[in-house]
This record gives sequence, C-alpha cells and structure tokens, in this order.
Amino acid sequence: MGTTEIRVHGVADRGPEATLDRPIVSRVAGDRNAGFYRVHPGLGDPRDAAGATLEAYRWSRLAGGTATRTFSLVLLLPFMLANTAIWMLPPGRRTEPAGKAICRLLAATLTAMYVLSIVGVAVDLVAWQCAAYPRCLEGRREISWLGGLPPGQRLALLALLPLLAIALVRWLGGRTWQLPEDAGAGPAALGAERLADPAFWDNRVLLLRLRALHVAIALATLDLALLRALAPHDRGFPGYALLAASAGLLAAALVLLCLSQLERQGGGRWAPRTVRLVGRGAAVVTGLTLVYAALPRAPWSAVGGLPAYDRLVALLFAVQMFLLLALTALVLVRGPVRGRSALLGLAAPLVISVAIGLAVSYSSGLNYGIAEYLDRGSSPTPARPLPEGAPPLSPPVAFRWAALGVSAALLFAGTVAVVARLYQRSRHRRVAEEIVRQEFPETPRAAPERARAVRDKLIRARIADRLGPLLLATYALLFVLGLGAAGLSMWHEGPEDVAHLLGGPPLARPVIFVTDLGGLVIGLIALFLFGAGLFAYRSPAMRVVGVLWELATFWPRAAHPLAAPCYAERVVPDLTRRITHLTTGGDRVVLSGQSHGSVLAAATILQLPAAARARVALLTYGTPLGRLYSRVFPAYLGTDVLREVGDRLDWRWLNLWRWTDPIGGPIFGTDARTPDGAAHVDRRVRDPAGLLIPPGDTVPPKISGHRFVPDDDFHRAVGELVRRLDPPGHGDGGPAVRS
Repeated sequence: MGTTEIRVHGVADRGPEATLDRPIVSRVAGDRNAGFYRVHPGLGDPRDAAGATLEAYRWSRLAGGTATRTFSLVLLLPFMLANTAIWMLPPGRRTEPAGKAICRLLAATLTAMYVLSIVGVAVDLVAWQCAAYPRCLEGRREISWLGGLPPGQRLALLALLPLLAIALVRWLGGRTWQLPEDAGAGPAALGAERLADPAFWDNRVLLLRLRALHVAIALATLDLALLRALAPHDRGFPGYALLAASAGLLAAALVLLCLSQLERQGGGRWAPRTVRLVGRGAAVVTGLTLVYAALPRAPWSAVGGLPAYDRLVALLFAVQMFLLLALTALVLVRGPVRGRSALLGLAAPLVISVAIGLAVSYSSGLNYGIAEYLDRGSSPTPARPLPEGAPPLSPPVAFRWAALGVSAALLFAGTVAVVARLYQRSRHRRVAEEIVRQEFPETPRAAPERARAVRDKLIRARIADRLGPLLLATYALLFVLGLGAAGLSMWHEGPEDVAHLLGGPPLARPVIFVTDLGGLVIGLIALFLFGAGLFAYRSPAMRVVGVLWELATFWPRAAHPLAAPCYAERVVPDLTRRITHLTTGGDRVVLSGQSHGSVLAAATILQLPAAARARVALLTYGTPLGRLYSRVFPAYLGTDVLREVGDRLDWRWLNLWRWTDPIGGPIFGTDARTPDGAAHVDRRVRDPAGLLIPPGDTVPPKISGHRFVPDDDFHRAVGELVRRLDPPGHGDGGPAVRS
C-alpha cells in the first residue's frame, strides 16, 4: 500500500513538468486533452518529500490550448458569461425558478442580438442600402452584381449569410467534453441541483433542448427581420401569415425556456415533443420565408434603412433593460445582502450586463466597421452632411445610443477605479504596515525598500478584493442606462438628434464626438478580444485572456447552449475514476489543487464514493473558494457545501493561504466557530519567507503572491495529510491540531 499525490493545476497552466517540478514526465492515463502524468521512469525522483508518488493532472487543453479553439471562445464569450450568471443566483426556493427563467430569457436576447448584427451587415447595409446606390457598388466586383436584382431577391440571397452564422455558432457551441461513460443514472433533474449529485455534470438532454430552442429563436429573429420589410410592402395574406407564424414560434420558444419541465428527465410527454415541434417549425418557416422573399413582385425601390429593422434592434435593447432590472429586483427581494458580499450578491445581473456589453461591442463594431467601409467614410450626422451622391448608409440609431452608453460607462468606471484605488490605498496602508510588523519580526533590520515592497503587495491584494465588485456595479448601472436610451431609439432619435434639439450645434458636436469615440472604442474592444484570443497561449502577457475563458467555462451550459463546452464535465469524472482506481488498488491519495484546480478538487470530493473518500485527503492552496466562489456562487459552493466537503473527508483537509495573494485566501476564516474541523483547515504561510537574505544566498526570498510552488510549507502540509491517512478502517477520529 502506497500514497499518491495528485496535483491539479490552476489557470494559466505551465505544463505537467512545472506542476511536478520534474523535467521529464510521461502520460499514464487520459489523452492529450486531459491526462495524468508521472515522472518518466529512471529520469527523476518519482516521489515527493513525504514519500508519496507524484502525479499531475493536466486539463488546460479542454479550455484552450490552440489558437483556433481560443479564437472560437472569444466569439462565444458573451454566451459564456450569460451562462455563468445563472449559477450565480442566490439560493431560495421561491425566487429560483423565476431567476432561472429571466436568465434564460436574457441569454435568448443575446442569440437574437447575434443574429440581428449579421442581418444588419448582410441584409440591411449590403442587400438593402448599398445595393441601391451605384456609387456604393462601384469598383466592388464581389457585390456589384446585386445592383441588377430586385430588392426581394437581394434579401433572400444575402439572408443566407445569417443562416451560415447560425450554423457556425451551433457547431461551435454543440461540442462537448462529456464521455459516454459519464452519463448519469436517470436523474430526476437534468444537471441536478447540487454538486454532490452524480448527474450534476451530465446535462446532455437539457443541452439538446436548449440548443433546439435557441436555434429556433435565431431563425425566427431572421424571419421577422425579413418579413417586417416584405409583408407590409406586399399587403398579402402569405406575408402576414408567415409573419404571424414566426412571431408565434418565437413566443413559444421563449415560453418553453421559462418552464421548469425543461430541466426534468423526460419533461413529461409533451415537453420534448413540443421542443422538437418548435425547432422543426422554425426551420420550415425560414425556408418558406426565403422562397417568399425570392418571388417576383412589383418594382420596389429601396430607400433608407431596411424597414422596421431599427425598431427590432431598439425593441431588443428595451427588453434587455427590462429583464436586467427585473433580475436585479428579484435578487434584492430574496433578502438584503450585507457586508463585503453586498455587491457580489448581485453577481448575476452584473455579469449578464457585461455579457450584453460585449455583445453590443461585437455588434456595433461590426456594423459600424462595415458601414464605414461601404460608404467610404461618409457617415451622415446632423453636424456633418453627406457629400453629393454618397449613399446614406447608417446602422440603427440604437447602436449609437449603446455606443454612447459604453463610452460613458468605461470613462466613469475608469475614474471610479482611479479614485477608489487612491482612497482605499490610503485606508489599507496602516493595516498592511501592521501585518508586516507582526508577520516579520526582523522588519527593523531589513532594508526599508524591502519592507515597502511587501507592504505594497499586501495593499494591492486587499484592494483587488474590494475594487472589482465596485467597478462591475458602476459599469452595470451606466450600461443599463445606455440600454434604456437605446430602447428609446424606437422614436428614431439618436443622441446627436436629441443634443441638436436641446442645444443646437454647440451641444451636438461634443455629443457626436463622444458617440463616435464610443463606437471606435467598442470596435477596438472587439478587435482586441479577437487578437488576444489568438495569442492567449503564446504570450505570457496575453495569458490572462485565457484565464477568463477557463473561469467562464467551468459551469455546465444551463442558460445558453451555444457557449463553449464545460471542461469540468470531463475533469470531475476523470479525477473521480482515477482516484477510485488508485484507492481500490490499495493506494491512499492526497489530492492537491492550486488556485482554480482547488475548485475542481472540491467538486471531485463531492462526487467520490464513500469507500474512496476514506483513503483521500485534500490540500488546497491559492484557492478562491472562500474569497470568491462561496460569495459569487452561494447556492452551489457556499459555506454549507464547503463544510460538506470537509465532513466527507473527516476533515483531512488543509488550505494554505497568504496575505499577499489577491485571489486566494482562507476558506472558512472567522466563520469556523463551530466545534468541527473547519477551524483547523486554513493555515496561513508567510510570503515572502523572510525579509532578510538567507545565509548562503545572495538575494532575499521573492514575493510569490498567488503563484505557489512546492516549498517547505507545501511539503510539510502534504506530510501531515499523509500521516492522517491511516490504513483502511482506522480513522484518526478528527483533525490534527494546528501547530
């Protein structure tokens, strides 16, 4: 009987060699996407300082790893954030069904926005506006042939581009990391409600239903954009019948998203059949709509923008604002959230507002970029008339309101960040200096610069814990106001029009400048994200972008099915199978998780069978479980769930944390007042190890912050956990007393 130490890395993985601190390793289980590695035989010490066999689990390739995959994740980022928000809802039986319904409706609006943005480019700007002006087609062979086609046929042909875009995201979001062996054993609810349920990571049936409904919503959105232009012009029964069918299918899909039966296994006899019927009906109506658009009709001149398209965009923004406010009110009705978690209690609406902001950045940047290209830079505004003969190409005014809202939100959030950082830095300076004096008795003998460096690291760590929620709240508040203004654009009044009406040209000019700047900024944001996605795993500076994807794809797809696949649906079963195999063979296991790997480790403990748990101990370090996850995801990783993890292990659990870590921290902290093992889990370690240069060295110990490498504190913790792992049937009866 031996002991195996399985190390699970966090975000920004540097490879199994770095995880094991050994130069040459080989895979012993799994595949290149997710595998277990050990020291190659004969090429290094295979054991750690406590005598346990070293093993590393590498999962980072599930979340990124290649430029193509990361690029696709950038495209799906708004969907990913919207999906994450549904897991942030606070616990509460009365509010949970309504909260899930609103989150899924907001996710559906992102699908509609995605489709409308492609419709705006292909159908509105190119097929409708540009094709009606010879100057716009001049010298462009790729679209010049559109000038000889009737408007209806142009719409039918260019509508194929949104269809391809729908097929693209359906393919990107349809991938899964689940293995056939990981199917749940007929759960009562798809995806289950607790991390301890065996079927929590198996939601394939729910995913198929959500995907069918979102594709139906996307197709219905495309149909409405076409038919709102065609039916009023023809004034015939076929057009209005198709328009009514599209609206009915859209309403049916939205209603189905709100029903709790959608999550149930089987869902009754009518739920799966209704979902299939809506999906197939949307496909049939879309085909009929394209045929109807291509039919010959009386001569028709395209003037201005695509009829009713701007109203659809404005209506979408107004609906998003209403749903965001409803979700915020629902969270607040559940009960006031006090203390440091006050803003994080509103995490769901805050994160969805960021998702909508990113979607607006993509949509506005794409539409304004293509419009600038097509009209050769002659965008019309009240203060800047068009040149003679230039096509009046212009995206919907709702995008200009959104651009103004984004620029105002970013400017104000940046100001709040600078002011709050200066204010909080002065507040935390005294606390940090006191911590340095208590933590390092040698402070009087150390160089002042060295003490200040440690103090500044402490200040930054404390500010990061408090500044993020404040910035999110500031951004969300202003962006909701921007969405509300965009909804008012149904009256065809843009920000420059309102400014011109209120103050004439002196007021209109600065508003136009700020709005244009906002359009440029959101376009640059989209370009930056796409560029960062391509280089996220090639440059250490860009690796933080890869970190965002890994955090956003931890949870199963329960709100937006077109998000990137959840890697935990493969990681947790992998770890469960491997640990079960090792313990069945007589081994004991110390499962150690760094940073985000500690979250995966805790989820694995909840899935392990009792026989395997009796041979397992848990070590976490740099973990965000207490500082972030228990506050942002209280229904799934709250304090009660974390205590359940400890109880299942008989409190064979140690957590190493540092004052200088801006992400990791204690798990239970001052809340561990009950007479169980929680009071002995958290163990603070010094960072740096000292302020003075150690004997035999030439430089003082470095400040590690969030980065953990196997050091003396780490090895001592592993050794203590190995000693707690008695042979089967001989439990130690409780946790060891902290030294």
